[in-house]
Amino acid sequence: MPVEPSRFILSLPKAELHLHLEGSIEPSTLLELRLRHGMEGASLAEVEQFYSYSDFKGFLATFKDVTGHLRAPEDYELITYRLMERLKGQNILHAEVIVSAGVCLWRKQDFAAIFEGLERGRQRGEKEFGVSVLWIFDAIRQFGADKAQPVLDLAIQFRDRNVVAFGIGGDERAGPPEWFAGVYARAAAHGLHLTAHAGESAGPDSVWGALNLKAERIGHGLTAGQDAELIEELAERQIPIEICVTSNLRTGCCAELAQHPVRSYFDQGLMLTLNSDDPAMFRTSLVQEYALVQEAFGFTDEHLRELARNSFEASYLGAERKIEFLNLFDSATLRA
Repeated sequence: MPVEPSRFILSLPKAELHLHLEGSIEPSTLLELRLRHGMEGASLAEVEQFYSYSDFKGFLATFKDVTGHLRAPEDYELITYRLMERLKGQNILHAEVIVSAGVCLWRKQDFAAIFEGLERGRQRGEKEFGVSVLWIFDAIRQFGADKAQPVLDLAIQFRDRNVVAFGIGGDERAGPPEWFAGVYARAAAHGLHLTAHAGESAGPDSVWGALNLKAERIGHGLTAGQDAELIEELAERQIPIEICVTSNLRTGCCAELAQHPVRSYFDQGLMLTLNSDDPAMFRTSLVQEYALVQEAFGFTDEHLRELARNSFEASYLGAERKIEFLNLFDSATLRA
């Protein structure tokens, strides 16, 4: 059963930095898409079967199946708008949303048209809900560096339209970070921020590899704790770690909640942010992630406030915008 978030958690201003757009599609919206496209199996019970898997490879297959429902720019507009509506309900004021541009290219979709749909959804959501969204374009690492270059081309093309970063996701073991040195160097040369999934389903060497790519944030970092030198490096450099507790449990990357390193990392001085990753697929939300770490690991309200501040400090927002958000933590309602 999900942990009920407290009034304090709901009131905290929050940002979410590791959030996959396609992983946010609720079953009800997926059903709507199936009906829209005249697909078979158009009942909620049948749709919910798409969200069943037992391990990380099963999750990747599920992700692939769900993205197969996204066929038109209007579909991307819809899921962006729905996501922003849910963010508003959790007092998430800013999100940096990962778009699987590599999947769109693999499906031979017209990405320029898709991007217009994304932006329409973002603009509607910002106007109606007051939520800020920036885009991160993600390449599928197991497809190799050659397939990542066109994803980077798109990120560069739309750099002046709210695309702030480039990253790699997918199967770490089948796509080691070393393959992508040239891609990341080119992304940095074009002024994009750099992020990478690392240490999720592979060991600490994958995190070292991401740091060698000059990744500014690490997605997951679950296995970093297996290497004391790496922990020291992450703590000293204050590299933000995008922690996704429920995700790690649902994919089987972490065997049980008690084994999750989130509290150990916090106590060792790492800069952590909490995230839902693929909230619909993992049946969670950011406020539930805050409630979960409080209940399971004894994070106090003051600790949660620190994690929420981190989420803005680690964002790719400009300095002035960050300060605006961080000033909210000095409001009377958030004083201990």
